[in-house]
Amino acid sequence: MRTYRSDLRQQQAQATRARVLEAAAELFATDGYARTTLAKIATAAGVSAETVQGQGPKAALMIAAIEHVAVGVSGEDNILDLDVGRALIAARDRDEAIDLLVAAQTRVHQNSARLGEALIGAAHADPELDRYRRRLIASVTLQERRVLEVYRDRGWLRTDVPFDELVEGSAALSGIETYLRLMACGWDVETYQRWCRRMMTETVFAR
Repeated sequence: MRTYRSDLRQQQAQATRARVLEAAAELFATDGYARTTLAKIATAAGVSAETVQGQGPKAALMIAAIEHVAVGVSGEDNILDLDVGRALIAARDRDEAIDLLVAAQTRVHQNSARLGEALIGAAHADPELDRYRRRLIASVTLQERRVLEVYRDRGWLRTDVPFDELVEGSAALSGIETYLRLMACGWDVETYQRWCRRMMTETVFAR
């Protein structure tokens, strides 16, 4: 009985945190970081201000909200431990790997683009968020490396270019800044996906 109550409390705590992060993500994306307060997040999530404060300071909420909307969880260090990572390495051949990679990257951007734009803007004024933005870039590159290591070991990547260069190039192609820039130029998602697939095929993967 005690274990049941403990599990129930944990599930309730996770559900509450998810509501808080979803509310924070929406407010940060629509109102911006500076105009979003913990009180507004509490109202939007339907919880007390104390509950939101218990999730961490505002910068920490921004960070967790980005991870939550991007991949469904926050605080996970290894993409291969997530459903999205397991799907990527389940690819049966090179072409399927490219399709899965482009689809996963597009899905993440669609979920988090507005929030990512808010982070870029807020990072100019908040040193903690600027440090996080830099860590996020490094983390995305690391996750890209983990997936591409699997593809390299299967013989699907170019061998005439240093692996580190392939990783950095792939991370740059698939980065949120690139997505935002192309969307600002008037591209739609299908155009972005076609471009991304072509660039991945030509610059990262073996022919």
